[in-house]
Amino acid sequence: MVSIVGAILLCGLVLASAAEPKEEEDVLKDLQRFTQLRALGFEFADFFKNASLRDLSVPEPHLTTQQDLLCLKEMANFAMALSAGEFWALKMIDSWGYLPSGILTGNFYDFGNYDECLNIHKEISDGNVIRGKYCFLSVAPGQLLGIQTGVAAAVSVKTATCFPASCSASHMNQFLEQMAQRILNLNISNTGMEIRDSTCQTAEAEPLDGLTIFTIVILSLMLSAVALFTLYDYFLCRNQETMPTIVKVFSARVNSRSLFRIVPNNSNPNVIECLHGIRCMSLFWVVYCHEFAMMAMSANINLFSVRTWAEQPGSSFVLHGFFSVDSFFFLGGLLVTLLSLRMMEKYGPYSSSSKTIFNNNLSYRTKGKLNVPLMYLHRFIRLLPIVAIAILVSCKIMPLVADGPLFASGYSGKEACANGWYWSLLFVQNYMEEICLAHTWYLAVDMQLFIISPILLIALYKWGKKAAGGVFILMLLLSACLFATQMVNNWHMLLQASESNDAMRKLYLATHTHAAPWLIGFLFGYFLHLIRGQKIQLSKLAAWSGWILCLALIFTSIFALYPAGKWDAEPLSVGADAAYYTLTRIAWPLALCWVVFACMQGYGGMANSFLSSPLWQPLSRLSYSVYIWHMFVQEINVRRSRTNSYFSDYQVMLNFWSDIGLTIILAYVMYLIVESPVNGLDNFLKPKAKAPPVTNGKRNFDEVQQDQIEEKSPSKLEELKVTTPTSD
Repeated sequence: MVSIVGAILLCGLVLASAAEPKEEEDVLKDLQRFTQLRALGFEFADFFKNASLRDLSVPEPHLTTQQDLLCLKEMANFAMALSAGEFWALKMIDSWGYLPSGILTGNFYDFGNYDECLNIHKEISDGNVIRGKYCFLSVAPGQLLGIQTGVAAAVSVKTATCFPASCSASHMNQFLEQMAQRILNLNISNTGMEIRDSTCQTAEAEPLDGLTIFTIVILSLMLSAVALFTLYDYFLCRNQETMPTIVKVFSARVNSRSLFRIVPNNSNPNVIECLHGIRCMSLFWVVYCHEFAMMAMSANINLFSVRTWAEQPGSSFVLHGFFSVDSFFFLGGLLVTLLSLRMMEKYGPYSSSSKTIFNNNLSYRTKGKLNVPLMYLHRFIRLLPIVAIAILVSCKIMPLVADGPLFASGYSGKEACANGWYWSLLFVQNYMEEICLAHTWYLAVDMQLFIISPILLIALYKWGKKAAGGVFILMLLLSACLFATQMVNNWHMLLQASESNDAMRKLYLATHTHAAPWLIGFLFGYFLHLIRGQKIQLSKLAAWSGWILCLALIFTSIFALYPAGKWDAEPLSVGADAAYYTLTRIAWPLALCWVVFACMQGYGGMANSFLSSPLWQPLSRLSYSVYIWHMFVQEINVRRSRTNSYFSDYQVMLNFWSDIGLTIILAYVMYLIVESPVNGLDNFLKPKAKAPPVTNGKRNFDEVQQDQIEEKSPSKLEELKVTTPTSD
């Protein structure tokens, strides 16, 4: 979410920033000179068609290496081939881009023909081979037109160039300087024209390093294990009940059957069916918001349309998409409380006054304890391997699976992963300046809140409602801290504020910012634990009032800042901004409390029918993998594009459905070879359940029923898995 705000903010500032106005005649003259550079490829061809070796020479003392001599030699061969009209030389010129039209609407890229350039492979007489090198030439129109102030002066237009692979960017800058002097009678440093090696690509693949080979071997071994045990399951296992445990762990057949299992509603009283729908809808919301972020940062022909789009009412669902993250924190807190308290009271009903259960004049003590180290171990095993694989895939595998004009600079967070990958494995990356796999900041916050959960759970178990009151006060104090932080630092979260992007990064990613939704979910889970098995009777007036209040909180949270979000609106005071940002962290999870309560108690109506549909169950189980891998698919599709895109809601929707489809397929594959086997191996660490005391040869009926429920619910601990999120 931080990335989309930053992209939109930049677009708005570029349009809003105005330089000193110039005389009309001066502007027309500058534009005329600028249009002379449109067909750079043809200017380059015309320059080299009749170039001599002296023209190609590079001033001393630069010309000192063998590579420089090789570049000059290949440029001479290119000049001769161009004069002779050879096809490969014409292709090198044909693949150049133009200075794009529509710069004033935000068209800053011309990709030329990427594949035509890289496919050039010409053997010359002396046995050498001339290959094409694709690079971006950056041109600063503001400098060329004499605009020295404002953000507009920093705008850079990028167009494709193609030249022999032996030449470096510094060589080409020397040649471009001569062209600029001839065409514009200007020095290249004054025109803002530059080629950088970081934007260059060739068809020659780099050799695989040790870590890349390690990643390929690990994934291959895991895939081989899954394939082997799946074949064993399919051909040799006649009785599924006697199947070896290790086969169940790795068999794609078994894991697919578990993943796509549809459990009828109300078959398990310990399952809250509507949570599947809430989780999936929140996941779609997250992916959709990230789709806008990727689209806003891609090569659009109308990038400045983002500014007008941001003023539309529907854009509030994207600009305030961070509520989808709060939904996941709410679910996380709720499930931690429900499942942990249920496990702590596994052998008897809860009693706020005593931990002793009486049965036929005999009594025994409930466990009432948490194995905290084992809780943490399960959590790390659940999350850590998948994040580690994702980091390896991002750094080492993704560059191998696709190519395109925008791949030269690498993927988002590439440098952060190289320098600080270990912060992501320690789950503290939300407090780092740069985040490896930016969207995993959610996992860090969720893990940090999970780490403190045993303290709160033990307090709830021992002191009941008094501890719940303490948790409520803690939630209020953290909310006050959020409000005070924003006020003291004078941080505005609206796009119009110049410090918006920095405030979003420092405030939005902090753990205490999202503690309120998690703690509200935590307290609500305790409330559901107390009323489990009870039917709360509400009148129609009370039920309708609850839904009206719920919808009011939801739509107020999303649309309250819509009038103030217009570019020409009066600036919002920091107090109002901070109040909105703080109060909506409470209002949103409270609205979700009612949705869950109403659906559980039979007041959900159509909402319950939709959210509790069994069709959500497979995607809900796959949601963690979808969350981890969705931005991989989105970024590949953006960076591999050979043409400019058009920013619009409809285009984003088209991209969303194609990306979510590919993401689900990728997530399913990674679920089978990584997530499910790791979770299966985690089951070996679970302690064996001890049978409760027996009275007259019979167990308490409630205990037998509880054990049957747990045996029929292989996903009883699945709800403690990360209830996937969010934005970056």
